[in-house]
Amino acid sequence: MHQEISHILTGDDAVTDSYLDPFEIRVLAVLAEKEALTPDNYPLSLNTLVNGCNQLSSRDPVMSIAEPTVLDILQRLMQRKLVVEVNQAGARVPKYEHRMRVKWLLEQDKLAVLTTLMLRGIQTAGELRSRCGRLHEFASVAEVETALQFLIDKYPPLVARLAKSPGTKESRYAHLLAGEEVLEQQAIADTMSGSAAVVKAGNQDRIAQLEEEVAALRRQMDDLQLQFAEFKRQFD
Repeated sequence: MHQEISHILTGDDAVTDSYLDPFEIRVLAVLAEKEALTPDNYPLSLNTLVNGCNQLSSRDPVMSIAEPTVLDILQRLMQRKLVVEVNQAGARVPKYEHRMRVKWLLEQDKLAVLTTLMLRGIQTAGELRSRCGRLHEFASVAEVETALQFLIDKYPPLVARLAKSPGTKESRYAHLLAGEEVLEQQAIADTMSGSAAVVKAGNQDRIAQLEEEVAALRRQMDDLQLQFAEFKRQFD
């Protein structure tokens, strides 16, 4: 899924809102990701941050965000104390760093899990373990689940465990930085999936019943043909 952003987001409503919009989440997540991946180039310049937001790999959804939009988002996040501007000695441009670790009291393992959910959407603990590797190395899925539970137990919670979808064995997890709308969307999707599964199962049962009826009719036809052949031989 690709989201094209051609306008500049404005207004102070997002500052007072308790939730973040998808583009604020992307900017924060990229800052946290690059802090772990490229510490020598962190904090990030605006240009580097824009490139990180728009990269095609390890992103769901893929976005295309213009530089003025990212700058506007940074201003809103700074007002919310989630980002700070850093003016380094000798640097030609200002740079930016996130404050999620400080604001939410997160150690690197928890921050890695949250960042990966922010960058790549709903995932299982197993998927998170494989995708978090560059941000934090988890020895087992159980360690990921421990970090997830910490984020679930925060007040307010930062992560939620979703109800298992029909036919799935593993629980999936989503961040709650944009609110609980994702949970409602997932519940609707699961309901539709469940209804489709019921319809499919009903169709399959009906097909099986028709196949049995056809087989029975063929047996009856074979019996009639045998009876007719026997009757015909009586007059030969």
